[in-house]
Amino acid sequence: MEVGCRYFHELRNCNLLHNGVFSAKLKIFGSGEVKLNGLHLLLTYQCTFECDHCFAWGSPWQNGTMTLECIRQIIEQADELGGVSRFYFEGGEPFMYYATLVKGIEMAGQAGYQVGVVSNAYWATSLEDAIEWLRPLAPWVQDLTVSSDLFHYSEKISQQARYAAAAAGVLGIPIGTICIAQPQEDARAASGQLPEGESKVMYRGRAAYKLAGKTTLLPWDQFHTCPYEDLSEPGRVHVDPLGNLHVCQGISIGNLYQKRLKEICSAYDPQANPVTGPLLDEGPAGLVRRYKLPHADGYADACHLCYSARLVLRSRFPEVLTPDQMYGIYTQ
Repeated sequence: MEVGCRYFHELRNCNLLHNGVFSAKLKIFGSGEVKLNGLHLLLTYQCTFECDHCFAWGSPWQNGTMTLECIRQIIEQADELGGVSRFYFEGGEPFMYYATLVKGIEMAGQAGYQVGVVSNAYWATSLEDAIEWLRPLAPWVQDLTVSSDLFHYSEKISQQARYAAAAAGVLGIPIGTICIAQPQEDARAASGQLPEGESKVMYRGRAAYKLAGKTTLLPWDQFHTCPYEDLSEPGRVHVDPLGNLHVCQGISIGNLYQKRLKEICSAYDPQANPVTGPLLDEGPAGLVRRYKLPHADGYADACHLCYSARLVLRSRFPEVLTPDQMYGIYTQ
């Protein structure tokens, strides 16, 4: 990580925004240049939990964490690129590196950006404690999003989430909740009958291994579109601690430690990209057809087929299908 940061001075300014939970809305102009208006910083791949549904493979055993210098250079890059209005800090679990989180949020806020944070609220052990954890963030944070469901805790809305919500109310921080339904609820999700506020599992990352076998599998060749990401105008990008800029978790369009963000945005051609091109043409089934990949008869959803295909293609396109952390490979 420190080696990567030495390259960060090359990246001067960049501008990024949000679309809900660290979303970066990208617009493709006639010149082909991508404009960012939001950015998700994966402050760390580490997490207090190791949830079955996590597509970033968050775990106590993961590695890769941003430093303050890295955050500082990302903010400067955002200034240079222009158009960015919001930064989100997430992970992993960003509160695990609390001092870096607090200072990074302050730097983004002082630079004039709106700021959001995503957390599992493990730190909210009482109302009093939760208030003290959140107090330093209150001047800068416009959105606190708490993950709470049966993957994280023994109840959908945990006591920690309730303490966090109450503390946010005391401090005037807007708060929301991410609640992911169990795989057994997929049939209800397909018919639009999930309880209000719940979302269905996306079967990528660890979910492709742990959860795909718990739901109905559908024919592989019906997944001819990407239902969750607009890869030509992504609407959400992530920067991870290793410098990778993700249009979808595990699909990198460049590394910020090797090339300036402004250059990456100018050079991105989604149709010419060996991974996003087939996905745009025919969805995950397009990856299978383009590269004549082996496949099963059925998959849990489009993400499951896409992720399975990408696993096979990693050795062929290592600079795009990266890093190891997004594919469940931990190095100590």
